[in-house]
Amino acid sequence: MKKLIIAVSCLVFAFGIAVYASASDEMPGANPQALWNYITKVSPYTSWGFWPDHKGMLKGRAPHGSWHKVYVNDKALNSSHAPVQYGAIEVKENYNRSKKLKVITVMYKVKGYNPAAGDWFWVKYRLNGKADKFGKPKGCINCHGIRANNDYITVHEFK
Repeated sequence: MKKLIIAVSCLVFAFGIAVYASASDEMPGANPQALWNYITKVSPYTSWGFWPDHKGMLKGRAPHGSWHKVYVNDKALNSSHAPVQYGAIEVKENYNRSKKLKVITVMYKVKGYNPAAGDWFWVKYRLNGKADKFGKPKGCINCHGIRANNDYITVHEFK
């Protein structure tokens, strides 16, 4: 009887782990706190890749800062043409002239979120994860909108 109880307990524990793992891998909704958790804990963006034509620390421009690094998840990297796949995330670390990290800005492709602007959810985070601006900021959409034919992505060219 004791062996049966241990075996059942192990199965329940394993099932719980499997359910937790699949739930934690799910993409967040258009929510700045859930997205911050996803890109910093569930799938840390610093372990992602760079666009093949935009790697490492590069010169930036306003409003993002003098320098930047742009990380992209597999959904973005595996998109061979615009528009990118839903679930694609681009994280830009924005640095000042002395290459000190100041803010983190994110583009996240969420199906049905904002069809008029490519379904992108935008967030500007402080380094502590607090979202200063998020959703459909006109400044983000207007600036990136000049590249609407490239799915609003300004630092990578789809061919």
